[in-house]
Amino acid sequence: MRQMTEANLLAAFAGESQAHMKYMNFADQAKRDGMPNTARLFEAIAYAEKVHASNHLRALGGIKGTSENLGAAISGETFEIQEMYPAYTLVAEAQNEKPAHKSMNWALEAEKTHAVMYTEARTKAEAKQDIASKPIWVCDICGYTGEGDVPDICPICKAKKEKFSTF
Repeated sequence: MRQMTEANLLAAFAGESQAHMKYMNFADQAKRDGMPNTARLFEAIAYAEKVHASNHLRALGGIKGTSENLGAAISGETFEIQEMYPAYTLVAEAQNEKPAHKSMNWALEAEKTHAVMYTEARTKAEAKQDIASKPIWVCDICGYTGEGDVPDICPICKAKKEKFSTF
C-alpha cells in the first residue's frame, strides 16, 4: 500500500474508532437523561462507525490469525504500560490535573492485567487451544480485568463487587 493511502486509512481508523466510543458514551448519558430513543440513535450510529473502523482495519491488513492478533495486543498493552501511561501520568501530575492523573493511573494499572491475560491466551493459541471457559470480569470504574470470581473490592479503585461487568 502506498504511504499516503496507508496514513489516511490509519487516520480514518482512529477517527471512526473514537467516534464509536464517543457515541456509545453519549448513548449512556441519553439513557441517564431519560431519552431511550435518542440513546438508540447514538447506539445505531456508533455501530456504523464501528463498521467503518473495521473496514479500514481490514484494508490495512490489520487482522491476522488469533496468535498474531494476540501478539499485536500484547505489544500494544506493553507500550501503554512501559511508555505511554507512565509519561502521561507524569505530565498530568506535573500540571496538577487530578482527574486526568487518576484516569490514566487507573488505566496503567489495568493494562498490566490485560498484558498478562493476552500472554496466557497467546500461549494457548500457539498450541491450537482456546482459553478456559470461566467468567471474565471488568471493573466499570477503572477497567481492572480478571477471570473467575469477581473480587469483593477492586484492588485499583476500591469499587465494590456490584460495579463489575461479567463476560
